[in-house]
Amino acid sequence: MKSSSIPKKGFAALKSHFKSDIISGFSVSLIALPLCLGIAIASGVPPLAGLVTAIIGGVLASRISGTFVTISGPAAGLIVISLSAVESLGYANALGTILVAGIFVACFGFLKVGKIGDYFPLPAVHGMLAAIGVIIIVKQLFPALGIPFVKGSVFSLLIQLPKKLIETNLECLLIAVGTIIILIVHSRVKVKCFQMIPAPLWVLIFSISAAAIIGTEHLSMVDMPDNLFGEEGFQFPSFTKIASSAFWVAVIGFALVSGIESLLSAKAVDTLDPYKRESNLDKDLVAMGLGSSVASLIGGLPMISEIVRSSANISYGAKTQWANFYHGLFLLIYLFIGVVIIEMIPISALSAMLVFTGFKLASPKEFKEMYSIGKVQFLVFITTLIAVLATDLIVGIAIGILTQYIFSLIYGTKLNELFRSKLSVSKENDKTILNLKGAQIFSNYLSLKKQIDCFSRDCKKVTVNFTQTSFVGHTVVKHLKALQDRKLQQGVILELLHLDELQPMSKHPLADRIKKS
Repeated sequence: MKSSSIPKKGFAALKSHFKSDIISGFSVSLIALPLCLGIAIASGVPPLAGLVTAIIGGVLASRISGTFVTISGPAAGLIVISLSAVESLGYANALGTILVAGIFVACFGFLKVGKIGDYFPLPAVHGMLAAIGVIIIVKQLFPALGIPFVKGSVFSLLIQLPKKLIETNLECLLIAVGTIIILIVHSRVKVKCFQMIPAPLWVLIFSISAAAIIGTEHLSMVDMPDNLFGEEGFQFPSFTKIASSAFWVAVIGFALVSGIESLLSAKAVDTLDPYKRESNLDKDLVAMGLGSSVASLIGGLPMISEIVRSSANISYGAKTQWANFYHGLFLLIYLFIGVVIIEMIPISALSAMLVFTGFKLASPKEFKEMYSIGKVQFLVFITTLIAVLATDLIVGIAIGILTQYIFSLIYGTKLNELFRSKLSVSKENDKTILNLKGAQIFSNYLSLKKQIDCFSRDCKKVTVNFTQTSFVGHTVVKHLKALQDRKLQQGVILELLHLDELQPMSKHPLADRIKKS
């Protein structure tokens, strides 16, 4: 794509792309409204908290973000940590942990550690996300069915579920089933007037209508404060439990998971961007971190660059970050003039939407995809998933990474290759050749990418030669293929020489590759 067609930046873009960005921002705000409410309720905090985060993310954080078409706001992936923090510390102290964690995330950006988004082994990341999906499904199934709130771990809730099903509220069941049906069929019904309205908006139309018809006597409804500036309105953080271990466990959890999720989402959105622009991940970390801290000052949840809303933003034709700004602005308008309508939404519909979101994170398709990549990747994926369910997110992802290291060592990776890619550099006419040696795994990819980026600044063709490599991991293969496409957009040819001559360990195009014996 020619550079002249790339959208303008800053205030120049405000005028040039006003129409496309404001239309997209409005459309995304309709999707974000029920999701923000549902995420907040599932996190054990007032629904207002979710809107606060999305508004701050759109109106303020978007102005300093290093991304182009991402939408920032609360994320389903952080529900687990938020709920745990609220249950163990209380709402006010949980806000304190979000404020401190946001500062840490911003510091990550200032220290330019955005590149660590390429460090984590992909099977472990997918395992963590699948575990989050399972937790969301199990915990949100209860309010979706109108069953009184039940505390406990995922395993204890699963044990209790069969007995609790007899307490199902039939009105809630009707609304939850209708919500799931709408979300499933929306993308499959090829009727233009039906698809013009986002699925979450159809859910609101259906659930509000259903609640009005059957009555709200037996339904739990969204409850918004009468006075935003009163006791039930904006809340403020507390640090009375800052000396407790639970406080710092929550801080670390928020900082690591929100940072990782935001980096992965921003990188994923870059691949969907029709203009193939490359985000400044460090600036995005600063924006999301400071945005989270500001949101916590008035009762908000942590924010990330969220993949689902960002994908919708692109599909609606967004060109710049002003679409994110408009999305936040519209949510602010809804907050001040649409409270009456918001309070007509049954919680069972919002919980059902989150159950659907959880299912997408932990769908059978995800398990099948990981198995097709290779048995090792599948084992790392399953190990991480089970470890997260049995412990917590931080310990679980650490176990997943350790498992990946064990398999890397089994396949011949030497200790001095764990964090630095071994290579030599040679020149041939107008191209630079990086001759790799030994094993190339997820944790030494950063050093390889650094070399590729360095030489591609002055050279229009960089060749990575795999002749002397003994093993190339799935994460490295996937990152290199994505980097190859990105460099091509920048006018640089990245050649992966002899990579296909290594023995793939499954039929998947991105499988681990090992030297033929």
